[in-house]
Amino acid sequence: MLNNILNILFPETCPSCEDSSHNHSIAPFCSDCWQSMVPYKGPKCQRCGKPLVSDVSIICGECINDEPAFISAASFGLYNGPLKKAINLLKYHGVKRLSKPLSDILSRINLPEVDVVIPVPLHHKRLREREYNQSALIAYRIAKKYDYDLIQNCLIKTKDTSPQVGLSSKDRRKNIKNSFEVRYQRIITGKKILLIDDVITTGATIRECSRVLNKAGASFIYAVTLAHGMKD
Repeated sequence: MLNNILNILFPETCPSCEDSSHNHSIAPFCSDCWQSMVPYKGPKCQRCGKPLVSDVSIICGECINDEPAFISAASFGLYNGPLKKAINLLKYHGVKRLSKPLSDILSRINLPEVDVVIPVPLHHKRLREREYNQSALIAYRIAKKYDYDLIQNCLIKTKDTSPQVGLSSKDRRKNIKNSFEVRYQRIITGKKILLIDDVITTGATIRECSRVLNKAGASFIYAVTLAHGMKD
């Protein structure tokens, strides 16, 4: 009944197919488009989660040549279609209620058992502009669902870096280098950490965050994101 009332008072159109949305819990998406968000099942690097072109390879060349500090990185799906639209609505258009259904689909992948959950932070300038951190909203939901501790004041971004979009893998890593810092190291010393972000593309941000967390004493670091994007 509540759902019907909300649909009458606040009718919404699905941003993916332009049909009417009848389920307020996933609005503005319609049920068909939301159910079309499926996990990526293709070949991928077992370390960083990068989609690969062949089932023969299990580790990508980048992870072989430059081993990351995290144990593994996994994404729910590919950064396209309705999933991409949902992430962008959450990230750029203030549709914060999507953090609940998006965290639900993220929990459909095999998440490791950890001690604490840490979101990839925003620089304070970017946080003031956006007024919230989309990765922190997802991390809050995951921590609550699995009864993990959520830590948001430990890993901080100290440098306001340029946007990563459009940069090569090498330039992304150079852009993000030394832009994160760990405070209150005792909080994470010896802890298994679940590092959460919305999208991973080249992995530069996840790699840098994991590096400083590992250096600060974290025992194991696992990274998860909603989607894996391809290089621009």
